[in-house]
Amino acid sequence: MRIGMIGLGRMGANMVRRLARGGHECVAFDQSAQAVQALSAEGAKGAHTLAEFVAALTPPRVVWLMVPAAIVDKVLSQLSPLLAKDDVIIDGGNSYYHDDLRRAKEMQRFGIHYVDVGTSGGVLGLEKGFCLMIGGEDAVVARLEPIFATLALGGSTDAAAGTAARGYLHCGAVGAGHFVKMVHNGIEYGLMAAYAEGLNILKHADAGLAARSADAETAPLQNPELFRYTLDIAAIAEVWRHGSIIASQLLDLTAGALARDPTLEHFAGRVSDSGEGRWTIQAAIEEGVPAHVLSAALYSRFDSRGNAEYASKVLSAMRLGFGGHVESKS
Repeated sequence: MRIGMIGLGRMGANMVRRLARGGHECVAFDQSAQAVQALSAEGAKGAHTLAEFVAALTPPRVVWLMVPAAIVDKVLSQLSPLLAKDDVIIDGGNSYYHDDLRRAKEMQRFGIHYVDVGTSGGVLGLEKGFCLMIGGEDAVVARLEPIFATLALGGSTDAAAGTAARGYLHCGAVGAGHFVKMVHNGIEYGLMAAYAEGLNILKHADAGLAARSADAETAPLQNPELFRYTLDIAAIAEVWRHGSIIASQLLDLTAGALARDPTLEHFAGRVSDSGEGRWTIQAAIEEGVPAHVLSAALYSRFDSRGNAEYASKVLSAMRLGFGGHVESKS
């Protein structure tokens, strides 16, 4: 099939490469001329304007957007007037499923089909394949299946297992793909936080070796002899990768990072969130479903960016007021 890709960042560019390896013809467009040139040198057909991009595609066209959620509407406003009835737009980024429903209705006025695809796999997707969570009309999704099959991980060919065993799934109507991906990312927040907190406990297993202040502002370590382990955190992360029930790709990446930089001194510890964790918690609230772990993981990210500093100052001010407690310098 011939497909156009708008957005040639880390994932978009690798998706073009994987599609090309699978025999698909790819037209590539990005605001960065350098990104377009790089993929053109690898065999993709580069386009330097949206008009040129659309003209290079054969009707009914298939256009895959791999751009930040914040600019999807802008891209659609520029792209949709250039398309024709029965063309398909795929949003493969991390858009909010609420926006999918609105955009699908807007595109429907032009006769353009809208498909949302939650895409997981990151920079490893080129070689390992991507996990695709798809929302859209049955007939349109079926038409696009060769594209999904190429991008996905692959694996079982057992028809009874369905496409899920091969790394892609038509989850439901428009919005369903991004809804599933939203919760996927919320779970990802929780898993990452669990690894980080566990390794942090191991990192401080030597607390009994350090001298502690003996004053009213410092909780005593009652049994310091129980916390005198100097542990090799990188080696622990590595051994967990082999036969452990908590082995995972996230643990693989963590172990790799610790092997390269055991103290993680090149990281400031400021953790961003791109929206999916927030949307997951909002969905849980609307559904009346508890999400304790996912909520705590999201709030931890807020804390990492210094957003709890004012609250902490308020706490210190209250302690000083009611008990004369002066903040410790350490």
